[in-house]
Amino acid sequence: MEPHGEQAASEVLHQRGWRKAFTVSEMVDKWASLVSEVEGGYGDMVEEYANDLYSRNWLHKAWPLVTDRVITVWTPRIRSLDDRFKEATIFDDGQALSHFHRISDFDPTDMWWWRRHPRRLVGELGDSLRAVGASD
Repeated sequence: MEPHGEQAASEVLHQRGWRKAFTVSEMVDKWASLVSEVEGGYGDMVEEYANDLYSRNWLHKAWPLVTDRVITVWTPRIRSLDDRFKEATIFDDGQALSHFHRISDFDPTDMWWWRRHPRRLVGELGDSLRAVGASD
């Protein structure tokens, strides 16, 4: 598929089932917010955590659809956020999250964020993940 401008890519993803035509900026901000929360201790419910992880899915799905310019502008910020997320989480190959969300549909290499859980287990998320064997 030929790359689109950001708005066109957003519309394509909306037509594919995303609830609205998000912008790259919106989704990078959502990813940044989640990363910050995970670093500080994400305490909301596991369902909310899974919902928040979809911001990274959106970015992953948008990248083949956007122009090189969009990629050049946003990739450094996304990579920095990805690095921070990796530092704030523990790889468990999705063992903990798979008890609550179907992650087998996500490619383990491309969608690696589903195979990690927060290092700091607090609140409802922490209780839920500990109940299925996760540890800090």
